[in-house]
Amino acid sequence: MTAFRTLDDVDPHGKRVLVRVDLNVPVKDGAVTDDTRVKAVAPTIAELADKGGKVLLLAHFGRPKGGRDPSQSLKVVVPALAAALGRPVGFVDDCVGPDVAAAVANMVPGDVILLENTRFHAGEEKNDPALVAELAANGDLYVNDAFSAAHRAHASTEGLARALPAYAGRSMQAELDALGKALGSPQRPVIAIVGGAKVSSKIDLLENLVGRVDVLVIGGGMANTFLAAQGKAVGKSLCEHDLADTARRILAAAEKSGCAIVLPTDAVVAREFKANADNETVSVDAVPADAMILDAGPASVDAVRARIDGAKTLVWNGPLGAFELTPFDAATVAAARHAADRTDAGALLSVAGGGDTVAALNHAGVAERFSYVSTAGGAFLEWLEGKPLPGVEALKA
Repeated sequence: MTAFRTLDDVDPHGKRVLVRVDLNVPVKDGAVTDDTRVKAVAPTIAELADKGGKVLLLAHFGRPKGGRDPSQSLKVVVPALAAALGRPVGFVDDCVGPDVAAAVANMVPGDVILLENTRFHAGEEKNDPALVAELAANGDLYVNDAFSAAHRAHASTEGLARALPAYAGRSMQAELDALGKALGSPQRPVIAIVGGAKVSSKIDLLENLVGRVDVLVIGGGMANTFLAAQGKAVGKSLCEHDLADTARRILAAAEKSGCAIVLPTDAVVAREFKANADNETVSVDAVPADAMILDAGPASVDAVRARIDGAKTLVWNGPLGAFELTPFDAATVAAARHAADRTDAGALLSVAGGGDTVAALNHAGVAERFSYVSTAGGAFLEWLEGKPLPGVEALKA
């Protein structure tokens, strides 16, 4: 039983359905260059329209700072949306007001209309009750299918969910189900792999995870900060020496809660940060003073593989090395492919998210083989940090 209502709980026939979607997509020369987010929300839109709903789409685009900015109009997304849906999509150049009311009055069941950028109104980001009321006036039901915007308490994400009967769309439902299985009520043991450049951006994340997972693998640049906190010399590696106390605090919290911390024991080092730079593999106890750690070494990768073998659930955020540069992508690729193999074998539930993580899994060619890959960015990180997401809280039945 989910804690939120889904499309299974509603008959939209003849109803005006306000659907919050994420259409904040890259555009170049007046055309969408990556339609991943468009395709993600298409099933919800199609289902509601096929069941006779009058579908009104709400979305933001860019950062227009609460005023009208033609360069950030959602109109540019209409062709990609129509193509993904295989049906015509109307457009109204505002999200509230008389033009919207007139368009809604002329809708028939199955129609789909995209409304203009909600952020053209200053009340959107302020969650202004007046704007919420204006938006709600055009709907009978509200569906949120934008998990990526769920960490914001905006008029179109949180306010509307409290003003109208509210439901999770299929993309939101899939995301919440996957996240619930990964950390809410997971099959144990649970392993988390956290990488990336800096500890400073992931302190809350690490502090939450050590109390919730059985094994925490720390990689990437942030591992150097932990190694330095243990008294190891890391040469010219990226390292936040001023966070040594924080790193030691996280290690102590992990020990107290019985979470095993896995840090690299060997490293691939180079003198230059560039692809195919001359490199060598050394023990983390013997990093040359003039070198920088750019990837975890083969013994470290073997240790990560063994930990993945012993787990039933994996949560992954951040690469294990400078994966954008060959050959310093080796550890990330090897670990990702091993996790994918375990997932294929039915032995592991694997959930990953965050921009660099998605790029790394795509680079390794395994994103499609993970159980679930979240493209939500900030919302995924806040969820990993254990923070309540306003847009999700508002959907709870």
